[in-house]
Amino acid sequence: MVTSKEKMLSSEQREDLLRILKARFEKNMDRHKYLEWAKVQAKLEVNTEKLWSLNEMERTGGEPDIVGYDKKTGEYIFYDCSAESPSGRRSLCYDREALESRKEHKPKNSAVDMAIAMGIELLTEEQYRELQKFGNFDTKTSSWVKTHSDIRKLGGAIFADFRYGKVFVYHNGAESYYAARAFRGLLSV
Repeated sequence: MVTSKEKMLSSEQREDLLRILKARFEKNMDRHKYLEWAKVQAKLEVNTEKLWSLNEMERTGGEPDIVGYDKKTGEYIFYDCSAESPSGRRSLCYDREALESRKEHKPKNSAVDMAIAMGIELLTEEQYRELQKFGNFDTKTSSWVKTHSDIRKLGGAIFADFRYGKVFVYHNGAESYYAARAFRGLLSV
């Protein structure tokens, strides 16, 4: 478990991350029309734990970017926008229960546990479909998505990918894991 003190970035790490996020923001304006980077940066600079979470998204290959703004809460919504599932989060089963149920060849972690440790949430199926409006993501990989409890109670979990111009949502045993499957997360700041 990471402590609050460990969820602090050095000034150099903060500057590097803000530079990366700004460059991605400016390069992909179609994802966040009408938003201004200066306002985003000001919000990020006062939310140090959320900035740490964004750094974790970046560090694990997620390439986070803003895909929306919630007018009710005043929060910017970041999704993992890497072309393929984040490389630093692959080969994970779905959740802790699935991880503990494996007798042999256990993966190093689960998607749900890793998301919690990073301070982010797994995308829902609806959010995953929304992401695909900004490009073609997961054309060679797949991503676990938040699974409804009724499916999970039966031992399953769902994942999605983009093939043949469409989003496909599938099921698998929650304890399964693959080198080409990770999870995509979101963070509201």
